[in-house]
Amino acid sequence: MIKLSDYEAAHDYSGNFDADLAALQERLARIQVAHICHGRRAIVMFEGWDAAGKGGAIQRLTARWDPRYYEVHPVGAPTAEEKGRHFLWRFWTRLPMDGDIAVFDRSWYGRVLVERVEGFAIETDWKRGYDEINEFEAQQADSGTTIVKLFLHITQVEQDKRLKDRLQDPWKRWKTGLEDYRNRSRREDYLDAMHEMFKRTDTRWAPWTVIDGNDKKSARIAALTAIADRLEAHVSMAPPPVDPALEKVARKALGLG
Repeated sequence: MIKLSDYEAAHDYSGNFDADLAALQERLARIQVAHICHGRRAIVMFEGWDAAGKGGAIQRLTARWDPRYYEVHPVGAPTAEEKGRHFLWRFWTRLPMDGDIAVFDRSWYGRVLVERVEGFAIETDWKRGYDEINEFEAQQADSGTTIVKLFLHITQVEQDKRLKDRLQDPWKRWKTGLEDYRNRSRREDYLDAMHEMFKRTDTRWAPWTVIDGNDKKSARIAALTAIADRLEAHVSMAPPPVDPALEKVARKALGLG
């Protein structure tokens, strides 16, 4: 049973952050190449509080990735066209192809979080959402897509520090809006929704990983490690053999005998 109060230790990172981050990014670069070479698909999904560090983690996750083989999808309010369809439709259209990794900054879990708490979905719709989400994720897993689900948790005190920093820095104000404070005012309602979400959707094929986000460095290392571990477990890390015809031509062209 996932309890967010278990993820509030906020320990300062004790290692060499720059070196450890660089090593993780190199590992993730190899993992991406393995997905490309072996035609594997993956979804990496971030949920969490406003200002919890999702964007910073995504920046570091993709820093060494080839941009031709991944895409980041920032998920906001649905458009008028999307509202007129099943809530999962807009996510079906963003699923990765073979060899690609799709990164979601927020996700389909909006149905059982913000849409539930703010009343954007009626009760029968968001309650049905748990089964619909589980079936959607099972379909992706059954078709060979690796699913990584991360939730970045921070305390109210830490969130307020970060919101204050955004407000006071003119180059960070674009990162905040009225919805941050609307969500902040209903923290207890969101906690209830989050805990039910974990209870209902922490599945064998798509388990949740909660990251203590209260120290940014520790959170980034923990998040990238969790992603690397799960992706690596579902793709062969053995490089494919070279095409004999290509090798023959290349050796002749390069004078390698």
